[in-house]
Amino acid sequence: MSNSRNDDRDHKNPSAHDAQRRKVVGGLAAAAGMSLLPACGSSSSPSDESGAAAVALPDPAQSGIDHIVVVMMENRSFDHYLGWLPGADGKQAGLSFTDSNGKTSSTYPLAPEFQGCAYQDPDHSHEGGVTEYNNGKCDGFLLTSSDTFPIGYYRQEDLSFHGQAAPAWTVYDRYFCGIMAETDPNRFYMHSAQTPAIHNGDVSLATTANLPAIWDKLSAAGVSGTYYYSDVPFTALFGLKYLGISQPFDLFLAAAKAGTLPSVSYIDPSFIGEGSGTSKDDHPFADIRDGQAFMNSIYEAVTQSPLWPKTALFFIYDEWGGFFDHVPPPFTGVIPPFDQAAFEAINETPSSQLGFRIPAMAVSPYARRSYVAHGQYDHTSILKMIEWRFGLTPLTVRDAAAANIAESFDFQSGPNLTAPVFTVPAGPFGEACSSSSLAPGSAAAEIRAKHNEDMQRLKTLAQQQGFWVAN
Repeated sequence: MSNSRNDDRDHKNPSAHDAQRRKVVGGLAAAAGMSLLPACGSSSSPSDESGAAAVALPDPAQSGIDHIVVVMMENRSFDHYLGWLPGADGKQAGLSFTDSNGKTSSTYPLAPEFQGCAYQDPDHSHEGGVTEYNNGKCDGFLLTSSDTFPIGYYRQEDLSFHGQAAPAWTVYDRYFCGIMAETDPNRFYMHSAQTPAIHNGDVSLATTANLPAIWDKLSAAGVSGTYYYSDVPFTALFGLKYLGISQPFDLFLAAAKAGTLPSVSYIDPSFIGEGSGTSKDDHPFADIRDGQAFMNSIYEAVTQSPLWPKTALFFIYDEWGGFFDHVPPPFTGVIPPFDQAAFEAINETPSSQLGFRIPAMAVSPYARRSYVAHGQYDHTSILKMIEWRFGLTPLTVRDAAAANIAESFDFQSGPNLTAPVFTVPAGPFGEACSSSSLAPGSAAAEIRAKHNEDMQRLKTLAQQQGFWVAN
């Protein structure tokens, strides 16, 4: 794995090598009727972004892609994880932020700290995100925290999977999470293109019983789809509707090996233990080396599968996790009905704003190699690709208006079946965070306790409804 760094480059004037090697998709946001805002403190978007025509897509049935796999990890921002990537609009070293006491601190590399047990989980609520956004200045990341964890970052050499895979495949440097809110709302967005709640734990089964999801569209069209999970299923929040299509992660690995994957697969990592640092989903305070190993196991399963020639694999994150990012999330201009009701339930004016950028990557025989796509995307862009490929109607106004992420693929050159093999340590890494590292009653301790309570609530709900749940 290369240890090259590119923290302090001029993003508006990439080298001729990068400009040639990383041809950019442009104009996609405009084609979808969505706004693309410049970087905070910048007067323009990336130099290659404007003026290019939208990419023409082939007939979906003749596209060569018959299987779409979506892996959604937890709580990391683009700059925090991939700000080092050449050709991408990323920033890491050299930024500074001021906290609520007026103290200014600079961004810094986190490794060899891979968990962060001594820190507070950064604020990634709707309210925290609005403060961090600060009317487009993107300078409020320490105003929502009692420490400097939100402005730490990881370098290429710290990420055993991303550090090798991101320079090799397609990375999206304008992929925003679906809504300026925390985990549950953004995971609902990946399933439903809208959310019934703005905060974790605020959803009721009576509400989600009427919430359509991509699984309903697939089933009605006779297209196979499976939600795979590692320990506790997010689909339990929909009640019993998706019990039949929710399966343990081991069955994904078996299906990939046997060549029997469904047309659409969603994969969730291990959530249990988020508050204590023993999950494997990249959510603080999980050891991110375990998350890197988990993603590599999926990469290997897909690229070695008999179905690899016809598969598109996406690695994304649910939301930014409260970690710094210098690009202001834009407003889509459209608000689905469940969002409207969810904002009104907390006495907030409904907003169409996306959340901060997250690490997003595509792997496929049709994915461009060593490529950074600058078009504006979010979770509904993957839904739009699924709908395009399988002839489905949109779920909401959001996926109807979104750019189709398939536009970043190369359908003209034919499939490239080669796939690099990465050396990624399997772990396990890290250990449970000691409760003694936090002051009793502190904000950090209370946040950690709430994570444990939220996960236990989901686990209990899933067990009551008959889902398999890991011990």
